[in-house]
Amino acid sequence: MGEHDAFWIDHGHDRELASDGTSHYAEYVRRHVAAFEGSWGDIAPVTFACAAWRLATTPSPSYVRRHRRVLSAACDRNPWDGTLTAHVMLVSPLPAQLTTSREWWRDRGWRDWPQTFGQYLEPTDQDLSRTPFLRTTLLIDAPIPLGGLPPAPEGPSDSLADTAHLAVSVLVRELNDLLNPIIRRLETAQTPG
Repeated sequence: MGEHDAFWIDHGHDRELASDGTSHYAEYVRRHVAAFEGSWGDIAPVTFACAAWRLATTPSPSYVRRHRRVLSAACDRNPWDGTLTAHVMLVSPLPAQLTTSREWWRDRGWRDWPQTFGQYLEPTDQDLSRTPFLRTTLLIDAPIPLGGLPPAPEGPSDSLADTAHLAVSVLVRELNDLLNPIIRRLETAQTPG
């Protein structure tokens, strides 16, 4: 796992940031137990897993690292049936309909995603005052299998951080299974000249 995956956990960095040398994420989970309110004893692991994911992707630097094309990734409980739904936004090249002809371009100097050291960035206010930008994204909304997720704990306990670690690891695996083929294709797509 690593920079070619949609998501990965940098265990070494997590240990380096920890005050006890074990896990910064575990410390963060223990400090934010309230984030799991409403999930205690839930028959489904969804609410707990979503809270664990939010905590894993919130602090900076986050416990879960992401590919440069991933702009955002959230996990939510689907209100229709209680399943887990992932919502991911990826940077994408311009669609073929816009690259086959530049008639819409009209010498306006349209620009794509600004990049610095390979990272996609928002254009600055100064950039936007001079140049139009057309930054394309893919919005992915997909159900995530629940099979490997740990059961929601009955309440706060000494094993809370371990259970959150496991839930996040399962979500990383499932999201990578879903997104890695898409990201690989986006990374190998030819950019129009």
